[in-house]
Amino acid sequence: MTLLMQGTTLARPSHRLVEVYDADAYLTDSTAIAAAERNVVGGNGYHLYLFSLQSDLEVAVTVRVWDEPQPPPGEAEGFTAVSLESGTGILVIGQFTFGPAAEMSLPRPGVYEGHASWAGRIAAAEYYEHALRQIEDDWSTALIQQLWHDNPQPEQYTLDLWYVREPEPADDEDD
Repeated sequence: MTLLMQGTTLARPSHRLVEVYDADAYLTDSTAIAAAERNVVGGNGYHLYLFSLQSDLEVAVTVRVWDEPQPPPGEAEGFTAVSLESGTGILVIGQFTFGPAAEMSLPRPGVYEGHASWAGRIAAAEYYEHALRQIEDDWSTALIQQLWHDNPQPEQYTLDLWYVREPEPADDEDD
């Protein structure tokens, strides 16, 4: 089992969502978002949505690409199977309100399968609710940002992926 690529970025889950998508798949999918709200992760093949229980604390998103299928992580709070097609070979980690947090280059364009796992969702949400109760009217933005950064148990999402096949050919027909 060889790790081919790994990248981690911090993203703010505006509207409680962080998205991972191919650089050419930028349209929002409300059905996949609804699935994420029910199941933590939802997707449509080109777009994955990660649903947080809070909307202000940054979450860590790690993408790992392996040379062969991996077992689900034992230390995660939960996980689900995912599939993601990237015709460009570039994944975007997106924040609805703030735009892209990062781009990551995959080893090659194609269809990747794997699993998404998460840890720290509940602890981060509990810290967030506790922190909101501490904020007073005279607090500065800098003080509030420091409170967000002091989260003792950050929220983490990990995508463990492996290549399965070439991407579907692009449809060149004009609509």
